[in-house]
Amino acid sequence: MKPANANYVFRALADPTRRAIFEELTRQGEQTVHALTRYAGVSQPAVSKHLTVLKGARLVRHRREGRETHYRAQPDALAPMVDWLNLYGAFWRDRFDRLEALLERME
Repeated sequence: MKPANANYVFRALADPTRRAIFEELTRQGEQTVHALTRYAGVSQPAVSKHLTVLKGARLVRHRREGRETHYRAQPDALAPMVDWLNLYGAFWRDRFDRLEALLERME
C-alpha cells in the first residue's frame, strides 16, 4: 500500500473529533462504529464521515463482520508527519546550536 501524503495526514488530524477518534483507536484497539459513536459524543453519520477522512489519510483500516464495521488505527501512517517534524527539528537544533555558539563568543 502506498504511504499517505503528509497533507492528508495533517488535514485529517486537524479536526479535534477525528484526532480523538484516532487516539481512541490507538489506545483501545479495534472498535465498531457504534462504540466510536458512543465515545465521540456525535451522531453516527458524523462519526462515519470522520472515519472516511481518516481512511483517506490511511490512518485507519476497517473490516466488515456481519452488519458491523470494525476500525483500527494505523499508526505507521503518521510517518509523513514524523518525517516533516524531524526536518524542522533538525532546522531548529541547528539554529539553537548557532545561537549557543554566538552567546559563548559574546561572554
